[in-house]
Amino acid sequence: MRYRTLGRSGLRVSEIGFGAWAIAMDWWGKKVEEDEAIRMIRRAYDLGINFFETADMYGKGKSERLLGRALEGVRDEVVISTKYGYDFAGAEQVGHSELPQSFSGEFTRAALRASLDRLRTGRVDVYGMHNPKLRHIRDDSAFGTLSSLVGEGLVRACQVALGPAIGWTREGMEAMDRPEVSAVQTVYNILEQTPGNELAERAEQRNVGLLVRVPDASGILTGKVGADTKIDEKDHRSVRKGEWIRASLAKVEELRPIAESNGLRIDELAIKFLLSRGAVSSVLPTVVGVEEVESFAAMSDGRALGASDMAEIARLYSSWPGYELKASA
Repeated sequence: MRYRTLGRSGLRVSEIGFGAWAIAMDWWGKKVEEDEAIRMIRRAYDLGINFFETADMYGKGKSERLLGRALEGVRDEVVISTKYGYDFAGAEQVGHSELPQSFSGEFTRAALRASLDRLRTGRVDVYGMHNPKLRHIRDDSAFGTLSSLVGEGLVRACQVALGPAIGWTREGMEAMDRPEVSAVQTVYNILEQTPGNELAERAEQRNVGLLVRVPDASGILTGKVGADTKIDEKDHRSVRKGEWIRASLAKVEELRPIAESNGLRIDELAIKFLLSRGAVSSVLPTVVGVEEVESFAAMSDGRALGASDMAEIARLYSSWPGYELKASA
């Protein structure tokens, strides 16, 4: 496992991180039982993964509790990142609709106390705003609270997680201008490089680490989603319609010669593409089993794509149609 510095924080994080949302929710085609989740987390640690990323709303605290249990004995050897901002305590989440948000000082401190308790720790290494809108990123008081928490030793570094959908370019750009922000998290993969390419360029300029989620393009790049795949409406990937799947599979075939010339599978090419970007600190695949943890961990082997391969990928991407990006209302 290779490690990179997370922006201006100075924290060293594994190139492949453990995104812990799927272990607490059945939104990725499988319900992960708690015993299996614990095995996955501990296997990730054994393989050198030291960056574990979650949020308080994943399973209404379940993901944090599982991480707390699994990592309690090695707490000082790992980097734990969690996010806040959704007021889920008394709310029922219907489908994939968003819940009410708050980033007030009182709400932030209460959310952090609850996360620390569930994670069985006295500090959070990376604390993040979960899908903030532009008005939240422009709120000096919200970042003042985060800065105070760092000063109190309860938080070591701060991130802004963009979303929930792909886009939020202006939100990400302005977040990187905040001196309190060490990392920005976004959807980014070899098929969906906008706004990831632009955010990566700004991240390098601002010494901000980029945390990447959905690196497998919702299963297209791992072969888990094909032309005949039926996605349940409860699955987080149900927003991916048949037309998008078919177009994405055609793009994969255009990329295949690059993978084969490097002796790589398509999923390996996809991860190498991201790790070949200097601004990317850690890639967060969605994993629902130990074998997936092992497979992704093995992709951190120090082999980067050459300049000619990256140029060919850029050429192919520029020939593909654009797509809708989300932004604050």
